[in-house]
Amino acid sequence: MKILHFDCSMGAAGDMLTASLLELFDDREAVLAELNALGIPGVVFGAHPSEKCGVVGTHLHVLVRGEEEGEEHGHDHSHEHEHGHDHEHGHEHAHTHAHRSPTDVAAIVGGLKVPEAVRSHVLAVYDSIAKAESAVHGVSVDEIHFHEVGSMDAIADVTAFSYLLYKLSPGRVTATPVHVGSGRVKCAHGILPVPAPATARLLEGVPIYGGAVEGELCTPTGAALLKHYVNSFGPMPVLRVEKIGYGMGKKDFP
Repeated sequence: MKILHFDCSMGAAGDMLTASLLELFDDREAVLAELNALGIPGVVFGAHPSEKCGVVGTHLHVLVRGEEEGEEHGHDHSHEHEHGHDHEHGHEHAHTHAHRSPTDVAAIVGGLKVPEAVRSHVLAVYDSIAKAESAVHGVSVDEIHFHEVGSMDAIADVTAFSYLLYKLSPGRVTATPVHVGSGRVKCAHGILPVPAPATARLLEGVPIYGGAVEGELCTPTGAALLKHYVNSFGPMPVLRVEKIGYGMGKKDFP
């Protein structure tokens, strides 16, 4: 059986998870072209080598109408970062997302050129994010307006990850316990603990830990993807390694 195992010892974010999958394909350029043909409005995927701790992997970037945006990390950081500053902790510009509702996201996903199996997975991941936000903010799912997780690049991350996993079709998906980081993070509503409330809610039932690194390592999108797709969390199972992929973020840690 083909097993896909994620090492989440430095957290999880949509772009990093997707980049790690992209590295498992022999013809990455062809697969990247497939991602760019999925019909996500205004989105262009790009990939380039990135080095961390002397190891070369892939950084996946998403251009939304020509600008690189970032779901990473967390919630709405629109007031916290100047343009061009640390996309991993991404800011968002008002013209790239209008705080889309679940209905808006469903309409966009409904128009994508993806197999129905992929579409249903993407919608399920977004449904889990909507429910987490709903519980945290104390409003109904219909009233939730996604901040960064509703931005087009986050839709791109969820769709790309789901599409690549569909192509790889592993028999089982496993992951280590998820390192969420520690400390505090600024958001539109003030200063929140790490993991941020929506991320923590999404990770219910998932083994997590923090404390070793200060900062937000797991994003809502990363959390939602892991919760949806991973069959079991724990140490690496017994396996014979065939391929390895390294998905890199843009932040650097000691």
